[in-house]
Amino acid sequence: MASFFEQGFSEGEDEIPRRVPSLSDITLADIPPRLGLFPLPGALLLPGGRLPLNVFEPRYIALLEDALADRRLIGIIQPDSLAEDMDDLDEPDLHTIGTIGRITSFTERSDGTFSITLFGVCRFRLLRESGTDRGWRQGIVDASSFSADLVESEPSPLNRGELMEALRRYFAARRLRTNWPTIEEIDDDTLLLVLPMLVPFSPNEKQALLEAETLNDRAEVLLDLLARGME
Repeated sequence: MASFFEQGFSEGEDEIPRRVPSLSDITLADIPPRLGLFPLPGALLLPGGRLPLNVFEPRYIALLEDALADRRLIGIIQPDSLAEDMDDLDEPDLHTIGTIGRITSFTERSDGTFSITLFGVCRFRLLRESGTDRGWRQGIVDASSFSADLVESEPSPLNRGELMEALRRYFAARRLRTNWPTIEEIDDDTLLLVLPMLVPFSPNEKQALLEAETLNDRAEVLLDLLARGME
């Protein structure tokens, strides 16, 4: 006979609506038109990827608290290093394309700071900013042109041999180390997800990888960046 607790948690559980959809069920309708922005130079979160972050600034702790109370979504976006106002380090101009990250785990430390993990949902286009009274920046965003990020894509016809050779030469030229057996076991699509986040590319190079429209385009950009890194 099932215990009281087993009965309590099983009966009618399918009838309880979720406050936020599961990761696999997110659609464009679940993307809010206004999104809290977390500007991070050199940070790359691709759709389907995971990004660990330490959150310690008061305004971003406020952003995290507000996101946790709502849809658990945050816009990860890079400052535009070519913008004229980069001298204004507190509010630099931003690139127009970033990634919506879903908070999938968080740990609050005794000092009030947080450790979180974001899952890349889909990319977005920043249309303009609107202010908040909580210190963090808010963007009016549009994700409609990146709807393909929300569906499973066809396997990319990757020239794996060419990519692995370019990667080995890049790491050798820069005297970098990695776990090659682990990398060689990764499937092609995961490789195109992991390598852009693993290799120490510059912020602008990471932005180019983020803005590549398809997996094929990302593979071409990745090969080009690896080749340039050996020059």
